[in-house]
Amino acid sequence: MRPDPAPAIVGALRSAGCVFAEDEARLLTAHATSTGELDKLVARRVDGEPLEQILGWAEFCGLRIVVEPGVFVPRRRSELLAQQAIDAAHDGAVVVDLCCGSGAVGASIMAALDEVELHATDLDPAAVRCARRNLPTSASIHVGDLDDPLPRRLRGRVDVLVANTPYVPSGEVGHLPPEARLHEPRLALDGGADGLGIARRVVAASPRWLAPGGSVLIESSEQQAPDLAESVRGHGLVPRIVHSDETGATVVIGAREVGDA
Repeated sequence: MRPDPAPAIVGALRSAGCVFAEDEARLLTAHATSTGELDKLVARRVDGEPLEQILGWAEFCGLRIVVEPGVFVPRRRSELLAQQAIDAAHDGAVVVDLCCGSGAVGASIMAALDEVELHATDLDPAAVRCARRNLPTSASIHVGDLDDPLPRRLRGRVDVLVANTPYVPSGEVGHLPPEARLHEPRLALDGGADGLGIARRVVAASPRWLAPGGSVLIESSEQQAPDLAESVRGHGLVPRIVHSDETGATVVIGAREVGDA
């Protein structure tokens, strides 16, 4: 049983703008090994550091994902992306996870399916270090820009290419909450002028990797989805948009037709 947090801790977190102050206070209290450590943890959270970086983990698709300080925190809305990727894959599928971050999406796919051949890439060495802790040893994890480090032997063989690319427009990054703006790498947030710069690069690269019948799946905002779907269509893939009213999450899917060799 988790210990009940002191009212003063709940009050401090609530005053700092933590919407789920009681839950966060309970987690911090359970995590601390002493009163002094608890005081330091609460101070870090009040200063705006993400709870997940303080605890060292985030819950995602029922998994506990290791998150180090300075690494992008996997969002619960991205569970839609993971579930859509799982639905598009199958046991024994070849899966590529670009912009893998901590490896949360890839770990969810591997936990749900048997004998998946997973290749994950990220430009941030700290994120790759987390991914190596979160993904099974059978996964191949590469440091590099999008598909650059992927083995050439995967061309035309990938069943699912999934990417949680940054999609915040450059001009809006400065308006993000401090816990994102100050404690997560900008390269994991900034998607270029309209937020879709990196997503479009993924779409453009996907036809050379996808197997016939394979799919590329990319998270975006609901407002960006139609433009991204048009990019998908322009690269010869069949677009589809999936949206969750519950979480506000949106995923754009591009399928390579089975007869497209």
